[in-house]
Amino acid sequence: MTPRAQRPARTLAAATLAATLAAALAATGVGAAAAAPPTAPTFTDATVHDPSVVVADDEIWVFGSHLQVARTDDLMHWDQVAAGVTPENPIFEDVTTELAETLAWAQTDTLWAADVIQLADGRYYMYYNACRGDSPRSAMGVAVADDVDGPYEDLGIILRSGHEEHEQPSDDGTPYDARIHPNVVDPDTFYDAEGELWMVYGSYSGGIFILEMDEETGLPVPGQGYGKHLTGGNHSRIEAPNIMFDEGTGYYYLFLSFGGLDATGGYNMRIARSQNPDGPYVDAEGNPMSEVRSDPSLPLFDDASIEPYGVKVMGNHLFQREVGDPGTGPGTGYVSPGHNSTYTDPETGEHFLVFHSRFPGQGETHNVRVHEMRMNAQGWPVVAPYRYAGDAPAQPFAGQGGPDRFRVADVVGHYALVDHGKAISADVTRAVDVRLEANGRVTGDREGRWRLDGRDRLRLEVDGATYEGTLLRQWQPDRQEWVVTFTVQSLAGVSLWGSAVEPMTAREAVRAVVADLDLGDTSAVVADLTLPTTGTQGTTITWASSDPAVVSPTGDVTRPAHGEGDATVTLTATVRNGNRTATATFTVTVLERTPGGLAGAWSFEGDLADASGTHPAATVTGPRIGTTGGTVTYVPGVHGQAVHLDGTSGVQLPTGLVDGPSYSAALWVRPDVITQYTTTFFAARDDQSWVSLVPRGPDSTTMVWSGSTSWYDASTGGQVPVGEWTHLAYTVDGGDISVYVDGEERFSGSGFPQVLTTPTGTFTLGVNWWDTPFTGAVDEVQVHRGALTAEEVAALAAR
Repeated sequence: MTPRAQRPARTLAAATLAATLAAALAATGVGAAAAAPPTAPTFTDATVHDPSVVVADDEIWVFGSHLQVARTDDLMHWDQVAAGVTPENPIFEDVTTELAETLAWAQTDTLWAADVIQLADGRYYMYYNACRGDSPRSAMGVAVADDVDGPYEDLGIILRSGHEEHEQPSDDGTPYDARIHPNVVDPDTFYDAEGELWMVYGSYSGGIFILEMDEETGLPVPGQGYGKHLTGGNHSRIEAPNIMFDEGTGYYYLFLSFGGLDATGGYNMRIARSQNPDGPYVDAEGNPMSEVRSDPSLPLFDDASIEPYGVKVMGNHLFQREVGDPGTGPGTGYVSPGHNSTYTDPETGEHFLVFHSRFPGQGETHNVRVHEMRMNAQGWPVVAPYRYAGDAPAQPFAGQGGPDRFRVADVVGHYALVDHGKAISADVTRAVDVRLEANGRVTGDREGRWRLDGRDRLRLEVDGATYEGTLLRQWQPDRQEWVVTFTVQSLAGVSLWGSAVEPMTAREAVRAVVADLDLGDTSAVVADLTLPTTGTQGTTITWASSDPAVVSPTGDVTRPAHGEGDATVTLTATVRNGNRTATATFTVTVLERTPGGLAGAWSFEGDLADASGTHPAATVTGPRIGTTGGTVTYVPGVHGQAVHLDGTSGVQLPTGLVDGPSYSAALWVRPDVITQYTTTFFAARDDQSWVSLVPRGPDSTTMVWSGSTSWYDASTGGQVPVGEWTHLAYTVDGGDISVYVDGEERFSGSGFPQVLTTPTGTFTLGVNWWDTPFTGAVDEVQVHRGALTAEEVAALAAR
């Protein structure tokens, strides 16, 4: 039996053949294509946490946590197939019933990272798992289907972990010990080079283990217990193993994710290798991975002990876009990228890293990403800096060498350089500026030498370390053009990424920054301004204010008191690069403060009238903001009547209820059903800056969720019940936010973004611009100017 990555499938080379031929014609001036630039690649994203790859029906599928499933035929355009551990998920007839034993053992209502593989009998075997989450209480089982998209039939549990005292012994016949026994999650089942079947798995607790599998049954070979230990232990934050074999090097590569998976967990991907599927595995420095485990004398989930190990191929980073840089957007980067799988093109042998990632400034939102991998001169995979976008256009000089042939002249220039280091940290590493000089020197923020070896090999000697890797042409999403990039790696297991930057003279840089400076609408300012201080290619921006008491040179806004009238301020930006300077001015109107107190209230006593008498009645919407055709009914409420929303309608509250950095919202809700991302109370400056009170947010808890230019997750740690009344409230005071459930504070945090920065904000109940409308009843809605106290919230929650 051949490895699944080598089974026939529609190859990426075939999928992009037409585009490559068109690009080649353009490069040589042949045909109509010569007059037009290459077509920009497009992407369609899917949400699959912990994606695991399987090839079926000429398509590449990924299965992941929460029974999320997606498919593609080009690694760029994904179709979401399924999501959610619910009876409606098409992968099972009724997953909640069929896997009831697994969910009961794990004391949870969801599944973690599933892995699917086609075995010798032609059927598809899903290795599913569930975990309680705050302990290694887990169960792993297997289900089988004739088709990759199911329906799957359960064959039963194959491993358990987290045994309680009355359930001993554990699966290896000894008392379960979370320091040395595995958490039975995150399976990856694969064929080795000899056609033998294996499964590697594990997470925090005892580490990563590997089992020999029986290809005929799809079950572990009897008598192994938990299998052979490969790495980790004593609650080391190491999980999500994946093993890839490379025919060219003859090595098995063990991919791992270190750190925590959430946006502040510092998730990052690392590699070790071995000549045997079951190890021993070592990193680039020769460190045995079997020795990696947390120091028991240090706090639980200690990272310091494990940080030095493994070849780190990717972590938190940002190729930031400075003011004046070409293109649009804030930059390109990832937060907590990890839990990968791999795909190998069966015809070309090209390797691809398939993983999920969060993104800078976007909270817990995550999507699948795919990056190309190459082998460096030392036989270690290096990962391309940007997502896979198909084949780059051929270059005129490439001839028979293809698009990845480089000359020294192609490589010389300015680069944004990301150093992934070895840290496990929530910090996002920003790019620094370097230049690869024609004389072979590296200058700028890092110094050393560089050399082009062959057609696409790059060697860097920087700050006393040698890095080896490869050059590529990749699609730069901010600039929307193909650029030269490089990915290199040191023997210490540190990866550097470079992305070519357009060179500018000092005069050009100053002009570009002045042209790009934009403070947005400053005609009705009610919150602090963000004043940029840096621009492209080392340009600096300093600010002066005509009235610092109202708008400071750092953008702090102090609104005039109520009755003093609005204030007009002139801000002047001085832009410098070298000996070149220029100025730009902005007129800012700061609105006077509005008095605190109740801004509006709705009791829904048979109508949508504002009980405070301040505003006209609210109106009914359709399933999205701005749509019509909805209807509402009135049902018994907490006090008197309540409005009932049927899942196709919402309520539009008056525009501009509150603005500025301090406000509060409170309401009673009784959901009939709960769907992810559905809003109860929604407030927005526009569709790019909003705050939403959701019964089930991205992390499946009730939370205040803000996005998308400024993302924030204020989770209550639980979920409101269906069919019962719950009082929800949140208060915002500057950057501080508190969230309350039934009058009890469940979240308190700082750094909350200023969302309602105009006096024309949109406010709704049950609907927004994108998500499934709310189904259920809402009562006693109150919106306040200023932040309510905990005592005031408790009083509102008292029936």
